[in-house]
Amino acid sequence: MKRRPARYTLLLTRSGGGSRALSLPGWTLVLLLGLLVLWSGANLYFWHRAREARALEARIQALSQEARRLSLALEAEKAKNRALAQEAERTKQDLEALKKAIEELRRRAGLSPINALPVRYGGGQGGGVMEGWAEVRAWVLDLERQLWELTPALERTLEVERSLPRGLPLQGHQGITSPFGTRRNPFGPGLEFHDGLDFAAPYGTPVHATGAGVVARAGWMGPYGLAVLLDHGTGYQTLYGHLSRLRVRPGERVDRGQVLGYVGSTGRSTGPHLHYGVYRQGVAVDPRPYLDPAWAAR
Repeated sequence: MKRRPARYTLLLTRSGGGSRALSLPGWTLVLLLGLLVLWSGANLYFWHRAREARALEARIQALSQEARRLSLALEAEKAKNRALAQEAERTKQDLEALKKAIEELRRRAGLSPINALPVRYGGGQGGGVMEGWAEVRAWVLDLERQLWELTPALERTLEVERSLPRGLPLQGHQGITSPFGTRRNPFGPGLEFHDGLDFAAPYGTPVHATGAGVVARAGWMGPYGLAVLLDHGTGYQTLYGHLSRLRVRPGERVDRGQVLGYVGSTGRSTGPHLHYGVYRQGVAVDPRPYLDPAWAAR
């Protein structure tokens, strides 16, 4: 006997009304159950994916905030690096000026010119600031070494410069009345050699040393009357003659500008004035080049 397929009845009842019965074959129920399971699985899958998406979105937002923070920090670091680079450049310019000053001091000290400062670093992208400061440090070390070498020679040079006769022996002088060289004899006929400059000045005007030195002689010196002879220790001597009074004694060390005595008219003189002489290696030379530049040009 042939078996008939199973059937299922679905009763649908409306509230307050009648009812209706549906007869369904078995495979239809299985299909409905399958569709229900499939729909439930799809909802569960999409809910899970939505949860993952929300978590991913939160993570992206957190990363975006961190990226903004890092971007701001990077900009701040770049600004700091630019400021450091500018400071390094200014420092190098100051060192360049210092180098030129040292070169001038070396010239005055009689030393050979210095070599160029250390070779510049590449200063490429990245690390340029550090390389700039490394260059500055190298320059500083090099200049320190040169100053260490320069100091003793410069001290000797400055000592010599302080000793060299330079400038005017009188403040507020009234001009040169008799130049260096051959002149008419003021005490008789003929010509004579005048081994210095005569400065007109009132009686009692202070006479100043034109360079540091030691008083070699101070007292009566024949035709120069009361006079002072300074030995500057560099092959130079200066003479200050026809003084009325002395302020120094032999063997005394004096500085440039120190008062040696006062203008008078002692010795072979026709009136108050100062006889100023400069001697190089014992030979009288024209004092004009050793005066102030404005007077040296006259």
